[in-house]
Amino acid sequence: MQVARSNVIWYTKRKHIKGGIIIRQIHLRETRTAVTEKVVESLFSVLPIVIIVFLLCLYISPMQPDLLLTFLVGALMLIIGMGLFSLGAEQSMTPIGNQIGTALTRTKNLPLILAVSFLLGFAITIAEPDLQVLAQTVPHISNTVLLITVGAGVGFFMSVCMLRILTGMRLRLLLIFFYAIIFLLAFFADNFLGIAFDSGGVTTGPMTVPFILALGLGVSNVRSDKNAEADSFGLVALCSIGPVLAVLILGFFYKDNAAVADLSTASYGTTTDIGYAFLHAIPHYLKETAIAMLPIIVIFFLFQFTLLHLDSRNLGKIMIGLLYTYIGLVLFLTGVNIGFSALGAELGAALSSGKSVWWLVPLAMAIGWFIISAEPAVAVLEKQIETVSAGAIPGRVIKRSLSIAIALAMGLSMIRVLTGISLFWFLIPGYTTALILTFFVPDIYTAIAFDSGGVASGPMTATFMLQFFMGASIALGGNVLQDAFGVVALVAMMPLVSIQLVGLFYERKQKRTKETTVVYGDYDIVELWEGEHAK
Repeated sequence: MQVARSNVIWYTKRKHIKGGIIIRQIHLRETRTAVTEKVVESLFSVLPIVIIVFLLCLYISPMQPDLLLTFLVGALMLIIGMGLFSLGAEQSMTPIGNQIGTALTRTKNLPLILAVSFLLGFAITIAEPDLQVLAQTVPHISNTVLLITVGAGVGFFMSVCMLRILTGMRLRLLLIFFYAIIFLLAFFADNFLGIAFDSGGVTTGPMTVPFILALGLGVSNVRSDKNAEADSFGLVALCSIGPVLAVLILGFFYKDNAAVADLSTASYGTTTDIGYAFLHAIPHYLKETAIAMLPIIVIFFLFQFTLLHLDSRNLGKIMIGLLYTYIGLVLFLTGVNIGFSALGAELGAALSSGKSVWWLVPLAMAIGWFIISAEPAVAVLEKQIETVSAGAIPGRVIKRSLSIAIALAMGLSMIRVLTGISLFWFLIPGYTTALILTFFVPDIYTAIAFDSGGVASGPMTATFMLQFFMGASIALGGNVLQDAFGVVALVAMMPLVSIQLVGLFYERKQKRTKETTVVYGDYDIVELWEGEHAK
């Protein structure tokens, strides 16, 4: 009897082990499939940019072979990095933000909510990779001063965001109020104008956007009214205001130095030198990305031990997602900064040295059309839009309108470089139009539009395109601080108009559909089977 019982126990254990192995094999297959799908998606997103740059280097503006090879290696790292980051953000950043937002709101402790929101905004912003790139490019403001100033601005507006979601305050009123203050200060800004608006654009990068969007959704989930989900949008919009306002205020107290903007340059003698350049950069971005993710991880585990208490399965899934996010961001930043920046600066300078330069406007627009697809945070925004709207707002429509907006922004930026027109004369009509449209479109489209502005201006714009315009400005003998800086600002501004126009179109289309729908009364229903019985 004892032997039989032992056989049963042994058979049960063997069956359990075998079942566990099968489950793990299925999970590994699903993971490999998900990674492959994401990498393929990023390949099709980045490929048009690579083709355009490759053709320019081959037939129009010859580049050094080492720069072109470095660009291609960087593009490969960017593709793999984007794929891993997108998968990791879905599995980690989104659930972390959602869980923290929900748990934080359920405490019903307003001072705690505001304090934690400020710390979250400050900590995440200080370590945002996009902001680090911009801070290293800006010549006349100390890196530390700029980072602290921008971090404080985002932290303050994160608290404002929480108040707005909890109270249901109209986003339109907040946007009009704060942008009125911004443009009042902008009249007195000089070299700080472009940096201020560029800071607002790069702050909401690939690290912060998934977290901020999910945090807003988590906080809004506690509310039960019909506008709760719509109010989950708008966090990126308000957080983008913080750096602009903070840097403009900084301009009244900070005496900038007379440093000159420096271009990213690189030269490699052999292919081995190229390999060493990437290998030497990886440890730097391993450290930088670890610092960027550490505040989020620490805060998550504090909530896990005190309020969340997630089970081991969900916790393990989030940890694997964090690993994907970490590896993806390291590869992405290494590829963009080593492979893209130097070629962008050289290409911009070379293309601007010819007799005719106005053809650079449509070229910049073509690059802008495709470059939005390579921004990793855009996919996160698209997915949340489709989820919250239950598919009523197609992600592909949002993406297409963003492509149009960024193409126009790049064209206007090149016109600024060629003519020296002040950034102020582009921002005033653009933001005025965007704020006027808020009175004619549903609030959710306004929130999505202003969120899209922050999301669209990511690392691709802050590295490759900013260096491209700086190279063009120096070649043309322009003022880099006033002409080149501001491209991120225009990229952040144009979606505010394009997305709201999409909202206006869909709103009118929906009204026409309701008006033309035929409503049948009880006596208008035709019973088909009555005709058969009559026969």
